[in-house]
Amino acid sequence: MSRLTHVTAGAYAPPAARRELVATSADGSRLHVEVHGEDGAPAVVLAHGWTCSTAFWAAQIRALAAGHRVIAYDQRGHGRSPAASGYSTTALADDLAAVLKATLAPGEKAVVAGHSMGGMTIMAAAGRPEFAEHAAAAVLCSTGSGRLVEEALVLPIRPGRARTRITAAVLGSRAPLGPVTPVAKAVLKYATMGPGSAPDKVEACARIVHSCPTGVRHAWSAVLAGLDLDAGLAALTVPTAVIGGKSDRLTPIVHARGLAAALPNCVGLTELTGMGHMTPIEAPEAVTETVRGLVAQFVDQPSVSHPAKEKTP
Repeated sequence: MSRLTHVTAGAYAPPAARRELVATSADGSRLHVEVHGEDGAPAVVLAHGWTCSTAFWAAQIRALAAGHRVIAYDQRGHGRSPAASGYSTTALADDLAAVLKATLAPGEKAVVAGHSMGGMTIMAAAGRPEFAEHAAAAVLCSTGSGRLVEEALVLPIRPGRARTRITAAVLGSRAPLGPVTPVAKAVLKYATMGPGSAPDKVEACARIVHSCPTGVRHAWSAVLAGLDLDAGLAALTVPTAVIGGKSDRLTPIVHARGLAAALPNCVGLTELTGMGHMTPIEAPEAVTETVRGLVAQFVDQPSVSHPAKEKTP
């Protein structure tokens, strides 16, 4: 019945940040930001998905921090970023722009990777000057640009208005998720993970998802239900890799294939057999190596370091 917000041991326990700071978005919302690795190393920026937090990237942070500067932040209302009044794709773009400005030197480039709503954040921000200044390449992981509710396979019934209506009601429910129990983990695994997901991976996902405040989860679900980021996808001209799980019920593989076909500069589509929606935890090595490869190919070694300010208590 623990309310732990993440696991505290094992491969998916988040490592301690070397530095923390607060980035302030356009509307004044404050975003918790973590910096891992050494200043001066090639930069990676990680944007997590709906109901998650920086803890979701634990495996990638641990693997990449030895040779990279890894920047991860909590989306507004998630993790240690306070809830805000504005929930929209514009807010997602504003928040990423604020993080890039707060953590990277002028003109410094990074690989920007996003999972689920984090990938939508990248598409929403693609036309922003801050993104153009700082993004050398991108990773869109288990995400889509629209028709999320219509395409979701969480309910095992025929496509159509009934399935769409019920799916929207389930995903947008105001009911609290409650404590992490065996039943709750089984439901989460069915809806968001591949059938072969190991218990430690299910536990890690459940702790993170169940810690998301109910009101925040509901507010963002309404944004996702009406998502239309095709224009942002067309504006995403940096080299972009796409990753999708072939057993993903929330953003089925049709989304990954559609993104890869529509991107102006797609540099690879990875389809992960047996994996669901939570690919950074389900298939950590595949996601990490995709990011690492893009850094090696598209990010020059920075010539200056840009220490971010310590977070004030």
